[in-house]
Amino acid sequence: MKTSCLNRIIVAALVAVCIIPQAYAEEYVRIGTGGTAGTYFPIGRLIADIISQPGTILATAQPSNGSLGNVIAVSNGALETGFSQADIAAWAKNGTGIFEGRPRLPDLRLIANLYPESMHIVVRKDLGIERIEQLKGKRVALDEPGSGTLINARQILAAHGLKEADIRPEYIKPNRASDRLIDGSLDAFFFTGGTPAKAIADLAASGIAISLLPIEGPAAERLMADSRFLHVDLIPADTYKGVAAIQTLAVGAQWVTSDRINAELIYQITKTLYSEAGQKALANGHPKGSFINLANAVEGATIPFHPGAERYFREAGILK
Repeated sequence: MKTSCLNRIIVAALVAVCIIPQAYAEEYVRIGTGGTAGTYFPIGRLIADIISQPGTILATAQPSNGSLGNVIAVSNGALETGFSQADIAAWAKNGTGIFEGRPRLPDLRLIANLYPESMHIVVRKDLGIERIEQLKGKRVALDEPGSGTLINARQILAAHGLKEADIRPEYIKPNRASDRLIDGSLDAFFFTGGTPAKAIADLAASGIAISLLPIEGPAAERLMADSRFLHVDLIPADTYKGVAAIQTLAVGAQWVTSDRINAELIYQITKTLYSEAGQKALANGHPKGSFINLANAVEGATIPFHPGAERYFREAGILK
């Protein structure tokens, strides 16, 4: 009898060990961001802090090369979620743009539109460069392969009649580009991201005089005609210390995931992000945080919403 009872207790305990961790296991959510000196990384850390729920959801922000790398990593399961420019997400999902002739990523789904990303072209002021065409022959950083910035830089150069071979390109992140600008071994660099970008703000505060080049006129019109994801944008004066206002273009930053990710998980993180506490944390945590609100969440959607996010947005009354 004692042996029988003991056996039943052992079996019950083993069953409990098997069941309890599954019932209460934390869900891990990795957010692919970008370089640590850009905007994706601090926004990713902020969102990860907001959506993490002890014992339920553990979210982390992971530095990455950027948009292109993120959508590929989300699609192949290396990341649960990631940030991407709206154009790259759409091209990846539909097999268009830079994905034409390459395997498309049909499983990509949208969690939310976040904020506008401004296209920056930073130059040393003492070089007297005022137009993009004047970058010919100059040492210019275009960001790393896998970044949305590199794709945008190539588009912008082409719209202004320049090929990559017309400049002396470097493929480095903005923080390294800033250091090279300071020591005089680089003349300019491209960056697409939310304002203010840390690398550029730190550069402007370092004492070196910098300028931003405008993207306007016929070239900007051609870029917008080629890509419906782009729109006119203004970087206000003193967004970066001592730098004048400049007209440029912007593209939406979006948070994407895969259709394989659990719908209840995506519902919960979306609901938490747009809760009163989540919205307050966003507004107080980063200059671009106030843009991450329900009014903007479904604007400019370029791929289908994940069912979990769609469920929340319908409950919130912003999707019909």
